[in-house]
Amino acid sequence: MAIPLLGRIKRSWLLAGGAVIVLIAAFLLWRHIWPRESTDDAQVAGHVSPIATRVGGTVTAIHVKDNQQVHAGDVLIEIDRRDYELAVSHAEADLAAAEAAARAARASVPVTSANAQSEMHVTEAGTGNAEAALRASEREVDAAQAKLTAARAHLAEVTANATRATKDLDRLKTLIAKDEVPRQQYDMAEATAKATDATVASAEASIHEAQANLEVAQSRRDQAAGALAQAKAQATAAATAPQQIALIEARAAAADAQVMQARAALDVAKLNLDRTTVRAPSNGLVSRRSVEVGQVVQAGQPVMALTALDEVWVVANFKETQLDEMRTGQPAVVSVDAYDGRTYQGHVDSIAGATGATFSLLPPDNASGNFVKVVQRVPVKILLDTQQNQAAPLRPGMSVTATVYLK
Repeated sequence: MAIPLLGRIKRSWLLAGGAVIVLIAAFLLWRHIWPRESTDDAQVAGHVSPIATRVGGTVTAIHVKDNQQVHAGDVLIEIDRRDYELAVSHAEADLAAAEAAARAARASVPVTSANAQSEMHVTEAGTGNAEAALRASEREVDAAQAKLTAARAHLAEVTANATRATKDLDRLKTLIAKDEVPRQQYDMAEATAKATDATVASAEASIHEAQANLEVAQSRRDQAAGALAQAKAQATAAATAPQQIALIEARAAAADAQVMQARAALDVAKLNLDRTTVRAPSNGLVSRRSVEVGQVVQAGQPVMALTALDEVWVVANFKETQLDEMRTGQPAVVSVDAYDGRTYQGHVDSIAGATGATFSLLPPDNASGNFVKVVQRVPVKILLDTQQNQAAPLRPGMSVTATVYLK
């Protein structure tokens, strides 16, 4: 019983091995007859980032060497920081001064506004009082003028009475000498003459008093008119309160703008200070280091290059006659010369929009008269499938043979 069982197991293994051989042969035959296009005009491409300084200064430290592996954020070189630290301190002082000026300008806005409005109200009240005082003084002048006119009329009246009494007395003097009139009548006429003279003197004194009162009233009127003119001038000046408030607010806004400008200058100074430390922008290998400690570098000066090995692709320059059935997404196989034909799987990512000659420094001009038809080549970008570039990493510039399966 053991011998037949062993025979059945052996036959099963033979059948399984034969099935595997048939599948391999079928796969090889399928790959052999599958339409494809190949070219050995292909190279590995990748990101080669030039590293340049953002600020100038003296190089104080270099932390990498050629062909060293670095990671994003690693420090590459350091530039003397002292000048930029002083610039930050100066910018901080300017910002503090600008903020203080802005605070003072903002604090003066309500004070100026309140003072201007109060002055406007006071001048308006003062103008009203001055106008009332002027009107009162004008009434006083009119009253004094009327009293002076009345006093002058009264003087004229009493002067006429005095003249008549004097004449009556003169006539009675002649008659009293001849005893033609009674003595009593003469005495009465003499008393009347003296009384009229006193009345005239009193009227003249009243005129002088009325004249003095008129002059005082006129002086007060002139003073009231001057006070009114001054009040109006102050009111005119106070009427500019809105403009004064707008001016102080504009100054406060300008002070705020100075603060923003000083803050921006401080940000720039801090940014320049941070740029004295040059860091790696991504993972990669350091190449073409061209800087040494103590060297004075300028802003924008290239100091090294960084080659990223974790993201590479293949640029295959196929002939234009090979692109008829080539499409994006088609599978591709890349054979690398540096690794004894090691193959990498990938796919067509894109086809260039023009031939390689079109992008050359001196593109051919077919209209020159010396035309010779030459088959052109079109760059095709092939992306490699993931997790293939770790054991044997590809480097930009390596020669490869690219094959694209068309169907």
